[in-house]
Amino acid sequence: MKKTEPPPLDLTAAIVIEDVKPQIDGGLYPVKSIVGQAITVQATIYRDGCQILAACVKFKEASQSAWQEVPLGPLGDDQWQATFIPTKNARYVYTIEAWSDLMATWLDRTEKKGRCDLAIKSEAEEGLHLLTELQEKLEKEDRQQLAKWSKRLSRSEGISEEVLRIIHDPEFLRLVKQVPLKSETSSYRNLELVVDRKRAEYGSWYEMFPRSQGTITGKSGTIRDCIRRLPDIKRMGFNVVYLPPIHPIGMTHRKGKNNALTADKTSPGSPWAIGNEEGGHKSIHPELGTMEDFDDFVEAANDFGIEIALDYALHCSADHPYVKLHPNWFYSLPDGSIKYAEDPPQKYLDIYPFNFNCGDREALWIELKRILEFWVAKGIRIFHVSNPHIKPLRFWQWVISEIQRDHPEVIFLAEAFTDPHRMKFLAKAGFTQSYTYFIWRTHKWELRDYLTELVGTNMRDYFRGNFFVNTPDILHEYLQRGGPNAFKIRLILAGTLSSSYGIHSGYELCENTPRQEASEEYLDSEKYQYKVRNWNRSGNIKDFIAIFNGVRARQPALQQYRNLKFYHTLNDDILAYGKWTPDMSNIIVTVVNLDPFHVHEDLLHFPFLDFGLQFWQTYQMIDLLTGAKYDWRGERQYIRLDPYHQPAHIFLLRK
Repeated sequence: MKKTEPPPLDLTAAIVIEDVKPQIDGGLYPVKSIVGQAITVQATIYRDGCQILAACVKFKEASQSAWQEVPLGPLGDDQWQATFIPTKNARYVYTIEAWSDLMATWLDRTEKKGRCDLAIKSEAEEGLHLLTELQEKLEKEDRQQLAKWSKRLSRSEGISEEVLRIIHDPEFLRLVKQVPLKSETSSYRNLELVVDRKRAEYGSWYEMFPRSQGTITGKSGTIRDCIRRLPDIKRMGFNVVYLPPIHPIGMTHRKGKNNALTADKTSPGSPWAIGNEEGGHKSIHPELGTMEDFDDFVEAANDFGIEIALDYALHCSADHPYVKLHPNWFYSLPDGSIKYAEDPPQKYLDIYPFNFNCGDREALWIELKRILEFWVAKGIRIFHVSNPHIKPLRFWQWVISEIQRDHPEVIFLAEAFTDPHRMKFLAKAGFTQSYTYFIWRTHKWELRDYLTELVGTNMRDYFRGNFFVNTPDILHEYLQRGGPNAFKIRLILAGTLSSSYGIHSGYELCENTPRQEASEEYLDSEKYQYKVRNWNRSGNIKDFIAIFNGVRARQPALQQYRNLKFYHTLNDDILAYGKWTPDMSNIIVTVVNLDPFHVHEDLLHFPFLDFGLQFWQTYQMIDLLTGAKYDWRGERQYIRLDPYHQPAHIFLLRK
């Protein structure tokens, strides 16, 4: 006879726990959250038979051994839900435990039989056994009280009326529900949760090249010049200053003005061509100053409530010390020379990419981690990572985990303008934030569809979009043609649709001259030359930016990423949406004219009932950009926006 194979399933587990949310790819990657932010866990839980179930969410810091528990409440149709709040910037583990509740099952069965006047003597005897078991789990005083109830139940002799009086007594119920009597306990697999600090969710970023902060044409600005700019940046309301690479720049194949393949003697080169005989990734370009200057800059920024973010660009110029010391860390050609970077038809002769899978891979990876550790020791807690999608994804999983193990406060922003799958995987692999396609989403339907994907699907559980309105490489046609109105519109969209957004310096001056027609590159880009600006020149929008960032700083709803809902408007150039805090204490409604040239009108369908308002109530909407106040009643509200006067409303609802 052929031997019977054992069943493939664990048939000893009577309780099924499935469809647990949130989890990413079946628990393969961690969910992301913020300190103090409530995590709502849902699951489908059921079993065979008639036993009553109970369940809880268990959670703890990954480094700790003791679990905390929060009971799951039934929602109906075998759905259960609970909420817990992580309080530390750390990695957590959470799971679900479910069991047959012996006491609840006994109470339910006894209640039903007693109501039908059926004999319940056996139920009374079963109850005595359960009470005896429970007494061992209670404190002394409660144990003594429960003993009295046991005697009373014993004296009842199974008489229905007496037993029902006992199990309905509030004091009896208080005692028997203190500690669960569990049977057939089942547990879900452990799921990981990364809990970041608030800056991971909320930030107003200002990107600037230190060498462009000077005042003398043809001469590099310095880190000391950056210190002098901090008051102006603070006045505009930014709380993160991001610096592109500040390291020595290679001479070999140095790029010239406007990305020319040949450079003259005055060309400073691209900061991304990192390294020369004066140092590499752990050095500062001598023209910018000294390491002491940098320390002073970080300290001065902190005094203004500003964090410094540094670029983490993993490639080298041909002159980098790594090239001489470790040529085996790079790709080599058959003739023995080192291969430069290419993205056909583009050739980047001034850059050598690392070979992450070289024979000396372990030493290379450890050294790249040491770069981060060096700057973390200098007080840097935010890293802007250039083009992470062209490096091995498993490297990012490793290095981010390594750094955050000792420094969970460190934030990694992925500058990854790539396909959706790789962008998503980088977020799953550990990146705290990511660049997005926001720059190229200018129409109403594009914005609605894209934001719905970001915050209306499970992407919100692991992917946080940082909405930069421009970069040193990207000047969108909308800004090129739309003038100051367009700059204001995109600023408002970025900073109200997302809780983190950023601008590249010059945005406040409405710089919008492309290198050539149909190009997204800036003419005379500071990537390749020194640039001196008059930061207060006519036509700037600095005051507008300051007002806008002030609104963001004072409104908690705008500092949260996941709380976005679009509202109905008929006009394709009017976009309306709301954000609010979980307790509804701060409700923001934003309405934007997407057309920088023309006045547009519409009727906004505002779901006032969602916020506890009644049909007869008048409620006040305060425009936080102007201070104007409007009394609204009901659902449909008239909107008129002139981009030359005011391209948007940011309303605070006051009941």
